[in-house]
Amino acid sequence: MRMRDTFLKPMHPEGRKFVAIFAVVSLVLFLIWEPLGWIGVGLTVWCYYFFRDPDRVTPTRPGLVISPADGIVSLIEPAVPPAELGMGPEPLTRVSVFMSVFNCHVNRSPVAGELVKLAYRPGKFLNASLDKASSDNERNALRLRMADGREIAVVQIAGLVARRIMWWKKEGDWIDRGERFGLIRFGSRLDVYLPDGVPPLVNIGQTMVAGETVLADLGLEAGDDH
Repeated sequence: MRMRDTFLKPMHPEGRKFVAIFAVVSLVLFLIWEPLGWIGVGLTVWCYYFFRDPDRVTPTRPGLVISPADGIVSLIEPAVPPAELGMGPEPLTRVSVFMSVFNCHVNRSPVAGELVKLAYRPGKFLNASLDKASSDNERNALRLRMADGREIAVVQIAGLVARRIMWWKKEGDWIDRGERFGLIRFGSRLDVYLPDGVPPLVNIGQTMVAGETVLADLGLEAGDDH
C-alpha cells in the first residue's frame, strides 16, 4: 500500500456537494479573515473524511454476522423489532452500534439475504446513543431473509445531528454480506436484531468496523462457548 493511500480514502459521491460547499465557504472566510479561512479548511477536510468510503475485506466463512457500521457498541439488550417490519412481538437480541461524526457512515449488510421488507418512518432527532432513540427517532428499517429462512432486522437511526437517512436498495433485492446499502449523514446509529437464540460475540464499548468485525455466528446458540 502506498503512503498516500493511508491518508486519502475514496469518497462516496454523496459527499461531493458537501465538500464543495465547505470549500467555497472556506474561500469566503479567507477573504474575511485568514484564521477563519484555515478553520474552514479544517472543516472541509473533516467533511471529506466523513464521507470516506474505503474498501473493506468481509469474512467469507458461512454463518457469520458482520457489523453494518463503524463505531462503538452502545447497547446489547432484548428488544422487539420495529412493528413496521412485521417480525412479531417477541423480543430479540438487539446490538446497537453508535456512529460519531468522526466515523465512516456508509452502512453495509450484516448478512447475505433478500430484502423482504423496507420501511421508513419519520421521527425525532434525539441523541442516537440513547435507548429511546430506537423507538422515537427517524429511522429506516430493513428485514433480511437469509437462504436458510432465518431473518435479521437492520435499522438505520438518525441522531442528534443527522437529518438524512439514505438507502439504495428496494424490496425484493438480494444483498450480499458486506455490501453497501445505505448511509446516514452526520452522526447516527445502526441496530441489528439477531435471530432468536443467536448470542452476540461483541461487548458494549467494543469498536466495530463495518463489513469486517464479526458481530455474531449463526451456528452458535445461547450457552455455547465462544
